[in-house]
Amino acid sequence: MRQMLIAFFLILAAPAWAETRDPANHFFQPKFGDLQADLQEARKQGKQGIFLFFEMDACPFCERMKTTILNQSDVQDDYRAKFLLYPIDVNGDTEMTDFQGNHTTEKAFAFGLRVRATPVLMFFDLDGKMVARHTGPVKNKDEFMLLGRYVSEGAYTTQHFIKYKQGK
Repeated sequence: MRQMLIAFFLILAAPAWAETRDPANHFFQPKFGDLQADLQEARKQGKQGIFLFFEMDACPFCERMKTTILNQSDVQDDYRAKFLLYPIDVNGDTEMTDFQGNHTTEKAFAFGLRVRATPVLMFFDLDGKMVARHTGPVKNKDEFMLLGRYVSEGAYTTQHFIKYKQGK
């Protein structure tokens, strides 16, 4: 009886194990360092914009989001369907081109956008205009999915995310 019970619980738990994937390979896309070119690619692929995840090494909140939210296959599939997704290291010296075609580094780009804490989640439309910003980690997967819907539905044009969240 005990073995049957254990087997039953393993069968129930198996789908949960299968639903997690490494966010480095399944959430974020490879960076080429040219956000202007990425905008063109987003348009070509029919995306709604670009999502940037500003992070830094040893950020416990960034790590928590990666291991509890960004690793979920349904989150990955939903966000990848709507946006191009890139991490930005707020302390990084990696060279890049911003949305206006200026050459900069990840660190200078983040500083210019007033990123002072991590994580910061930013959504940009297909013209490179920031349309939504969330500073700090989201509470859970549901809130992160709601944030993506808030942007993809265009609700950011009429209300703040807090109001949108209260209405859902």
